[in-house]
Amino acid sequence: MAQVTQVGARVASKPSFKARFQESVRYAKQWRSHYVFMAPFITLFTIFTIIPVLSSIYLSFTYFNVLQPPKWIGWSNYALLFLEDDIFLIALKNTLVFAIITGPVSFFMQFALAWLINSLKYRTGYTLAFYAPSITSGLVMSNIWKILFSSDMYGYLNYFLTRIGAITQPVLWLQDVDTMMPIVILVSLWMSMGAGFLSFLAGLQNMNEELYEAGRMDGIRNRLQEVWYITLPMMKPQLLFGAVMAVVRALEVSSVAISLTGLPSPLYATHTIMTHLQDYAFIRFEMGYASAISVVLFVMMFSLSRFFMRVLSTKDEY
Repeated sequence: MAQVTQVGARVASKPSFKARFQESVRYAKQWRSHYVFMAPFITLFTIFTIIPVLSSIYLSFTYFNVLQPPKWIGWSNYALLFLEDDIFLIALKNTLVFAIITGPVSFFMQFALAWLINSLKYRTGYTLAFYAPSITSGLVMSNIWKILFSSDMYGYLNYFLTRIGAITQPVLWLQDVDTMMPIVILVSLWMSMGAGFLSFLAGLQNMNEELYEAGRMDGIRNRLQEVWYITLPMMKPQLLFGAVMAVVRALEVSSVAISLTGLPSPLYATHTIMTHLQDYAFIRFEMGYASAISVVLFVMMFSLSRFFMRVLSTKDEY
């Protein structure tokens, strides 16, 4: 009887829809100046992010070849994608392998380099040296690496290995299915010192030195203990941002793979989800099927981002 009374009291105390609506209107009027300043961002975000995502989800259930109006076909694109498209399954495997390697490696490499550079005297020059590849055109960087891994004797690596007697004939670095993916991973890691690296460096430069002094008084004896007990807990926002950026960069790899190994690559050795999407969207013009691929990629990115938000955010921040 007491439980029924408590439930009835909670139902009776719950505000009505009209009361909640009036409260929302009053709150909006109170903060209307804030909404005015937010309006440009909200408008652009809606036009260039929300609407394209919703449009892509709708088109993924249609047959759309650009020349004719979309035709509703239900789940056919997804059934074809997972049950009959063997190339997509290869692309999915390659993407997961690439992401599992480059995601964590680039994340820890960014933090380690930022931590090391932060303790150096001329850190501006070192920062520029490591950050420059990420803002350089992927095509330019790929051409530089293609010279290094050229398959003839004029390639720098083949020439060096021949001179020291390691090989007797040129190695087809960018045509061999066993070496193509490692090279793409290597180049991607070299170009991964981007926004996450800068956010880590900014977080380290804004650390409160008094925390380290207090830590030394409490028993912290070396730099590694400072990083584990003080730096990492205080840099959770930067770590979250870096993790999300690493996930997005790892899953959307395409330009480097295409520039180095072509589209499609030999035996689809470096074919990824993004290159599969570009193939169907901009070469075959099957936009409905390409939209289904983009939705799958979006779900993967969103799920991993939410996972890192749970891991790296406190309860109040999440």
